Amino acid sequence: MKIYMTSVFVDDQEKALRFYTDVLGFVTKHDVPVGGDDRWLTVVSPEQPEGTELLLEPSGHPAVKPYKDALVADGIPAASFAVDDVQAEHARLTALGVRFTQEPLEMGDVTMAVLDDTCGNLIQIVHTKA
Repeated sequence: MKIYMTSVFVDDQEKALRFYTDVLGFVTKHDVPVGGDDRWLTVVSPEQPEGTELLLEPSGHPAVKPYKDALVADGIPAASFAVDDVQAEHARLTALGVRFTQEPLEMGDVTMAVLDDTCGNLIQIVHTKA
């Protein structure tokens, strides 16, 4: 068994697509209209185009807003992405105007930081020393 897809609920799919591609550097895998303004919209790492897809899922279900609000209020990331160098990625993203809710923090072999994806989620970036 392997992870094929995971998702984050986003307030605005178009805004999320711009953030996840233009800022974070992912690439669009699927963009299929599914009715109304909603789309089956996934992105992948350019380093693993056939790897795990991230679905930018519309936040339309009534349970989503309280769930997302509670996670953000408690500082809990909705997703975690691996990077080669948290400090360098933090500097690059900060220069692009990304707001971090947790600055890079080293804890043993792990360095992490948490950013605001502008679509209602906190996202963790992490690097583990080999």
